[in-house]
Amino acid sequence: MREYLLVFLVAAATTYLLTVIARELALRTGAVAKVRDRDVHAVPIPYLGGLAMLGGLVAAYVVARQLPFLSTSGPFVFRDAGIVLIAGALICAVGVLDDLFELDALTKLGGQVLAAGFLIAFGIQYVYVTGRDGTQYPLDPAQGALLTGFIVVATVNAVNFVDGLDGLAAGVVGIGAVAFFVFCYQLASINKVSLATTGALLSAALAGACAGFLPHNFHQARLFMGDSGSMLIGLVLSASAVTLTGQFSPDQISQGAAGTQASLLPTLLPLLLPISILIVPMLDLVLAVVRRTRAGRSPFAPDKQHLHHRLLEIGHSHRRAVLIMWMWAALVSLGTVLISLYNDEAWMWASVGAMALLTVGLTFLLPKLHHPGRALPEQA
Repeated sequence: MREYLLVFLVAAATTYLLTVIARELALRTGAVAKVRDRDVHAVPIPYLGGLAMLGGLVAAYVVARQLPFLSTSGPFVFRDAGIVLIAGALICAVGVLDDLFELDALTKLGGQVLAAGFLIAFGIQYVYVTGRDGTQYPLDPAQGALLTGFIVVATVNAVNFVDGLDGLAAGVVGIGAVAFFVFCYQLASINKVSLATTGALLSAALAGACAGFLPHNFHQARLFMGDSGSMLIGLVLSASAVTLTGQFSPDQISQGAAGTQASLLPTLLPLLLPISILIVPMLDLVLAVVRRTRAGRSPFAPDKQHLHHRLLEIGHSHRRAVLIMWMWAALVSLGTVLISLYNDEAWMWASVGAMALLTVGLTFLLPKLHHPGRALPEQA
């Protein structure tokens, strides 16, 4: 655990320091977010925060290779982590080009597919799925490749989509990375195998990179991660989950904390976690497409009806809206991990229910307490 904590701190410190350089580079190259009608920032903000986050991830990887415990782990831990970081560098480069020249959607999608294809080409892909009755179904290489490509590209776009308020994407992905680290670490401990896994290493480094970036990105932001950052952390988050199915058998993943068969949920977690963490932005994405097409507009036409805009409308401040969406992410990701790992379902469901009530209460009651005479706006 101490070495993982050091990986987290190295990623956080490196990202924090490199952010200053990334900001200066963005200003010199003109990679600056102009103020548009749908934006919530009032002045132009530099992009290219993704370069600092990539630097933090790489620094954490290099340091991890020198640590006494992690350096003696199996050969696949650093090999798989290195492949994920190379794919991350590819997609970060696409994001940098977009931050500089505003690439069209099809070109960006091509870059995302290329990065996902790089992962698949080097064996980072799903190798099995589990049915509702617990039956395990091996995937042939083509099926695993298609499923992996879909999950990675969907997660990349969901993170890119949620990056609408200062600190929102970094916080949501950072919380998800912490949740997945807990799952990987506990899963290895339960099965009495090496605690050094690719998923744990990548998620610890990703959580650190997000934590190091947040001081510069929380409202009022001095730097945006841009597409270079949102696509990078989306790929690393999803790829971390994919590596788990290549390093644990289905029987190991499905063991509960008492060493007994817990439920179907843990076996599905490597597939569902990237989606579950981002269920709120993905739902927002679906609603946006429906809303715009019903109005006879392009699904890609921008508007100010996203969930974070609605939170601002009902009376939340910018920072409080972000904190509430962080709580939503923590509720889903940590709740899913806890229920997956532990067999005391009554206690776990009670804990998740209490978290849900607290989150809902803060979402809808806090504006009324601050503005008692203010009525909530009708939803469109």
